[in-house]
Amino acid sequence: MAIIAQLSDIHLAVGRDGEVDDGSGPVRSLRAAVSSLLALPARPDAVVLTGDLADGGRPAEYARLHALLSPLPMAVYPLPGNHDDRDALRHAFRDHPAVANSGGPGAPVQYAVDVAGTRLICCDTTIPGSASGELDVERLAWLDATLAEQPTVPTVIATHHPPYPIGIRFIDDMALAGTEGLAEILKRHRQVVRVISGHVHRSSVGSLAGTVCATTSSTYRQLFLDLTRPGRAALTGEPAGFAIHRIEGESAVTHFVPTGNYRPLMEVD
Repeated sequence: MAIIAQLSDIHLAVGRDGEVDDGSGPVRSLRAAVSSLLALPARPDAVVLTGDLADGGRPAEYARLHALLSPLPMAVYPLPGNHDDRDALRHAFRDHPAVANSGGPGAPVQYAVDVAGTRLICCDTTIPGSASGELDVERLAWLDATLAEQPTVPTVIATHHPPYPIGIRFIDDMALAGTEGLAEILKRHRQVVRVISGHVHRSSVGSLAGTVCATTSSTYRQLFLDLTRPGRAALTGEPAGFAIHRIEGESAVTHFVPTGNYRPLMEVD
């Protein structure tokens, strides 16, 4: 059995002095998420970061991110979002062999690792300079070949952009291209038990080719839920959170967890 925590859309940002303010909202929110994660009765085997880790893709943002995650005793696996810089992210996490070996300058940050008998594939969906995402021919071929390496091992695919419509105009305008190709890959590789993503700043559940897909809350700010057209693009004061994915064989369960200190109130029979 594997337990994988998912943190997303952290958006650490430098100020005018070029430093990340320790009292800033993103820093305080990430600290709260880390504290909440460590307080769980069953600690995760690994943590995956599904993009938009830095707000401006600056080296100082990634250096602070790396330091803020240092209390976590388990492996941390980052992938970029549309706010991130691939090379700055790869450099900051160069002590993670899978990240360091994920490619040369400008290459997508994508790799596969084993997490307690479950395979985690981090797939880069970013397009440099664009808020939208894409799984082009090369990345789809890489994903197909990577899945073919271990066809019997339960697998979680992590992306930044979700592969299904969210229904919020602001997010769907920055959608993922190449989902048709991804659907064909999922049909061939039935060991995939989840596709998990960020980008939405909300928890949501969808599907693609019969595979359950999910996004998780931001550790910082949540997007206002407006399913009308054209809809309003706004942030809310809803609680920040993260996701916990429990994988046991072909079974996968996802829990959405608000950050905070929520201790048991009473015992129940």
